[in-house]
Amino acid sequence: MTKASKSIAIAADHAGFALKAKLVDELRDSGYEVRDLGTHDATTSVDYPDFGAAVAQAIASGEVERGVVVCGTGIGISIAANRHAGVRAALCHDETSARLCREHNDANVLALGARLIGDVVAKDCLHAFLSTDFAGDRHVRRVAKLG
Repeated sequence: MTKASKSIAIAADHAGFALKAKLVDELRDSGYEVRDLGTHDATTSVDYPDFGAAVAQAIASGEVERGVVVCGTGIGISIAANRHAGVRAALCHDETSARLCREHNDANVLALGARLIGDVVAKDCLHAFLSTDFAGDRHVRRVAKLG
């Protein structure tokens, strides 16, 4: 995935808004085109399934190869994204889980819990997720069973 040619979809509910804003800045600073699918404020309560679905639809349509979703725990929004065909959302809590979700599971959506991890760890997860390739080999058979 080359930074210059790829765009990333990102979305969050109100609980994930502040972290999403920081990740948008991080992505843009790293040369990515960002498709910010909302929400656009932290004060209006919104439903995380709508934002998980928005990123999933961007992937399913081919608009983007990868996405990032954020809610309070990352759990609900990852479940919402995973309900869509072709989406493999992985909830990550550290750089290692973000690297391995790409390497072993070919995850195409990174899910983060804004109330559970700090900004630095979230950025580390983001960079590991975007810079790690799928290992293929024995993992291809396993990933195929997920679809």
